[in-house]
Amino acid sequence: MNHNYFVYITTNPAKNVLYTGITNNLEQRLIEHYLNRGNIGTFAGEFYCYGLVYYERYTEVKFAIKREKQIKSWRRDKKEKLIALENPEFCFLNDEIMTWPPTEEAMSR
Repeated sequence: MNHNYFVYITTNPAKNVLYTGITNNLEQRLIEHYLNRGNIGTFAGEFYCYGLVYYERYTEVKFAIKREKQIKSWRRDKKEKLIALENPEFCFLNDEIMTWPPTEEAMSR
């Protein structure tokens, strides 16, 4: 059985905050971050971190968790270098994963 786990980095529209997370459903997680924008109860929500700039896919959760912890421990400059390897323009990749911005239908799932 194939499983998908994603380690991802999002940023805010000004691209001055980075958030690293893990999920087994990247599309749904991006929607959750988008719906939480402005919510001071969550880091990603408080800082509007819903713009996907980097992700990696894993088939085993233990490797994804290990990688997420590794990336979270890095300083910002090292995270930016990782992002630049795959996304040198620091473009938002949300529309590669799904229709962006999310439709009302997608947000109500």
